[in-house]
Amino acid sequence: MINAAGVAEVRDTDFEAEVLRSDLPVLVEFTADWCPPCRQMGPVLSALAAEEEGRLKVVQLDVDTNPEITNAYKVLSMPTFMLFRGGEPVRAMVGARPRRRLREELADVLDDVR
Repeated sequence: MINAAGVAEVRDTDFEAEVLRSDLPVLVEFTADWCPPCRQMGPVLSALAAEEEGRLKVVQLDVDTNPEITNAYKVLSMPTFMLFRGGEPVRAMVGARPRRRLREELADVLDDVR
């Protein structure tokens, strides 16, 4: 899988430790190598990870190699973005989107993190 700069890859085996137990809110992109809109989101996620460092963790999960987590959260379309806070999914968004829109959709959660 091609990772966006500054965006870690998580797997079925470390999802609990990296996402569910994170002290920060975590934005997970469920992605796949064969998904053009997923590739388009790479620079957006890299920029978001850099801008929100210390307030938001941004990770990617390859749906083809991590079926356990993909199925557990009933992810059917790529890209799907899921925002986790305190180990729970608090928001899900499907489809590529511009950085500004993604930031707007995350604003209320990020405003709580100082």
